[in-house]
Amino acid sequence: MGIAADIIVLIVVAFFCGLLMQRLRQPLILGYILAGVILGPHSGGLTLTETHDIELLAEIGVALLLFALGLEFSLKDLKPVKAIALVGTPLQLALTIALGMGVGQLFDWNWRISLWFGALISLSSTMVILKTLMNQGWLGTLSSKVMIGMLIVQDLAVVPMMIILPQLNDPAAGMGTLGIAAVKAALFLAAMILLGNRLLPILLRHIARIGSRELFLLAVTAIGLGVGYATYQVGLSFALGAFVAGMVLSESDYGHQALSDIIPLRDLFGLLFFASVGMLLDPLFLVHNLTEVLVLLLLVGLGKGGIFAIVARLFRYGNVVPLAVGLGLFQIGEFSFVLARIGLSSGSLDTELYNLILTTAVLSMALTPLVSGQTGRLYALKKRFFRHEPLESINFSANTLGNHVVIAGGGRVGFQVASVLHKLGTSFVIVELDQNRVEEARAAGYPVVYGDGSHEVVQEALAMDKASLLVVTTPGIVVAQAIIRRARQVNPAIRVVSRLADPAFLEVFEELQVSDLVYPEFEAGLEITRQALLHLSIPAPEIERQTEEMRRHLLVPGLATGEDYRTLGKMRAASHSFDLRWFHLPAGNALVGKSIGAAEIRKSTGASVVGVLRQGSLLPNPDANFVFAAGDLVAIIGAEEARGRFERLVETVAEAAS
Repeated sequence: MGIAADIIVLIVVAFFCGLLMQRLRQPLILGYILAGVILGPHSGGLTLTETHDIELLAEIGVALLLFALGLEFSLKDLKPVKAIALVGTPLQLALTIALGMGVGQLFDWNWRISLWFGALISLSSTMVILKTLMNQGWLGTLSSKVMIGMLIVQDLAVVPMMIILPQLNDPAAGMGTLGIAAVKAALFLAAMILLGNRLLPILLRHIARIGSRELFLLAVTAIGLGVGYATYQVGLSFALGAFVAGMVLSESDYGHQALSDIIPLRDLFGLLFFASVGMLLDPLFLVHNLTEVLVLLLLVGLGKGGIFAIVARLFRYGNVVPLAVGLGLFQIGEFSFVLARIGLSSGSLDTELYNLILTTAVLSMALTPLVSGQTGRLYALKKRFFRHEPLESINFSANTLGNHVVIAGGGRVGFQVASVLHKLGTSFVIVELDQNRVEEARAAGYPVVYGDGSHEVVQEALAMDKASLLVVTTPGIVVAQAIIRRARQVNPAIRVVSRLADPAFLEVFEELQVSDLVYPEFEAGLEITRQALLHLSIPAPEIERQTEEMRRHLLVPGLATGEDYRTLGKMRAASHSFDLRWFHLPAGNALVGKSIGAAEIRKSTGASVVGVLRQGSLLPNPDANFVFAAGDLVAIIGAEEARGRFERLVETVAEAAS
């Protein structure tokens, strides 16, 4: 079966390796890399026959990942980090190349090899860091946007590196080729912005009107990969073209649907990428050169991570951002493999050095999820010893907090909670790590702290020890668990209401003694069921019985099912029982000019007038002396027979008046 058999075997082995990593509480991408090592040409066991074809398919995974990234991040999202992306990244590249040349001198390499090494280690892995951010729930934070902005510029820098490095002996020829590539890049970007913004949304609108999900998915995939291939044909990066296509589509009305459709395809091809990375690792070479590889990995990791952290600090990013950026981008990227192959084919690198760099790069990628996952712990440790860096607190003073509500997460759900508390005059504070959401809270006048709610110093700013209630709206289980656990340590009596992303995590919340949980998908399902049954004319008591039966039998124990919550549910069901009906009183109607008491509505029909809408103003609970006027909209409640009698009364008096 050739390549088909290889893909089947790879997916099956990756599945079991992924299960193993899940049991060990490690990122799934480590399982995919392990599958690649097991099936690679250097393992000596079960080996795939078409490893080169797998690597080619993996390039599609990189392109689809960047296409999806473009769909998620519009140009507006990247504006807050444009300075560090456009200016800080070239600075980082230069400093890292200098670091590489310094390391080369330690290993007695000549200046050309040292320069090649510096260029190779200057690039970080877009694929690895994006997958890591997704798994950790950090995608969308300010730290992630800084990293993504810098990664985009790094990917752009690959093009001039591919041109200049092989022609170090003939700089003039290299500069001419570089100039041509720059013109091509400028023309491509201009064409995508001017034409893509107009043509691609029109194409998707036409496909959407056809109503075929399969055709829509095919169109989205064709756009992402097709534009990437077009950029490849003009000498630019395949993945860069796919990213730009995603950025263009993100501004259209179909960006969200395109993203949801492309995600499964992206994840499947992404598996092939990480497996192909594992195939590059030669365990025997690692064993024979273990000391040299570990020294190189340590020097590159510490040096490059430090450079990223320093650059972030130079551009005035504080708190957790420099640490997160340094621990996230220390690895050597996938485009370094492409550059290394060019160096090998051009004779600039020998086979042994190529394998050394390759092994170091693969290990750095594999370590990224583990190292990046220590950001929270190291930041907490840093805050314990260095408290001079102030947290950004907005619209409040920590001294004024007490018996208040802490809202962890300033997204749509958090904002809804905050808006109600604000109207009720209840004291609250939001904690948020996304700078854009912090700015939205600032504009709304809500008290907000910029920071990670699971960190000790942030909880001090929130006065968590004085808070009466913690509302966790973030869907990420890791983040929610860390916030609740820290809050329990400083305030054991605090009550917690938390969002539940998946019932599988109930045991985690039970360990944290959290019983007030809200499962949004289930609540939405209950409400849709109620509305559907109402339209089918099912009696309201029966609807309530059926939905409460669903809650008891389908919903796992422990979710927001206390007595007060059930009372609210009964009140909502009772409101459905009172079928509110509206009637229009035109000019000339016999009720016009009469008071409610004089018309004897309650006595003659059994219905009660509960409101009148007059000239856009609602007049609730009018008394017996209220006089009807022409154009009034009258709201009545009552049993079905009473509503029918009132309707006949209105029709009768209308006929009499005519």
